[in-house]
Amino acid sequence: MDRLDDIDRRIVLATQAGLPLTPHPYHAVAEQIGTTPDEVMHRMQRMHKEGIIRRIGAVPNHYAIGYRANAMAVWDVDDACVDELGMLIGSLPFVSHCYRRMRRPPLWPYSLFVMVHGTNRAEVEEKVAHIGALIGAAARAHAVLYSKRILKKAGLRLNGGNE
Repeated sequence: MDRLDDIDRRIVLATQAGLPLTPHPYHAVAEQIGTTPDEVMHRMQRMHKEGIIRRIGAVPNHYAIGYRANAMAVWDVDDACVDELGMLIGSLPFVSHCYRRMRRPPLWPYSLFVMVHGTNRAEVEEKVAHIGALIGAAARAHAVLYSKRILKKAGLRLNGGNE
């Protein structure tokens, strides 16, 4: 974190719980920390480019917007094609997360993880079947793991400047 100066730290502290829910969130952050909206946007873009911030985006509460069935579909696909398949599957409009993970054989052979949301389990199953059709014979096995509760989602955190 030594790449952050005082203004960067104040931006992170001001946004670590999320951007303000206002029509102009960067203006609100700028006002809070005593700089300009352009400075806030420029610095956040730089921190994103440098990998300090992984992404800037909305993190919705899926239950609150009507998605009651949320599942992680996991796939055992050959390592030679997992990246290509991940790019294809990750581009689907109904996939919120798609990533590769290490296998843990023999109990966990899965390497491709895909998060799918739906208003009910039947909708999720349709989406998973669509993914399965795209993966085709490359899939050796898969499982669908439904969420039982909302997990706290958190991003970059600083402890008030004493990191």
